[in-house]
Amino acid sequence: MHELAITQSVVDEVLSRAGSRPVHAVHLRVGALTAVVPSAVEFCFDLVAAGTVVEGAKLHIDLTPGRAACRSCGVSFDLPDPVLLCACGSADVSVLAGRELKIVSMEVG
Repeated sequence: MHELAITQSVVDEVLSRAGSRPVHAVHLRVGALTAVVPSAVEFCFDLVAAGTVVEGAKLHIDLTPGRAACRSCGVSFDLPDPVLLCACGSADVSVLAGRELKIVSMEVG
């Protein structure tokens, strides 16, 4: 489960910014094409935050849908899964959104 390592990295980064101030909330943006399961991150969050100033913080995850543009026909389209294929049949596409994994903000007190 790579979500544990990802969540540990998120908490480590939050800790580095929060210092000794208690953290009340962490807001993440996770792209649908990252192969990160939000429910697994939520499960791991409380485990890795235990005993730190992040313990008890609320985790908010916004899921960004996948989006791509076809270089062959010029159409932009949604990507419901990691299969990078346009309806025209071309695999020559550029991903516009859905690969993000960002700490958007955190609330400290």
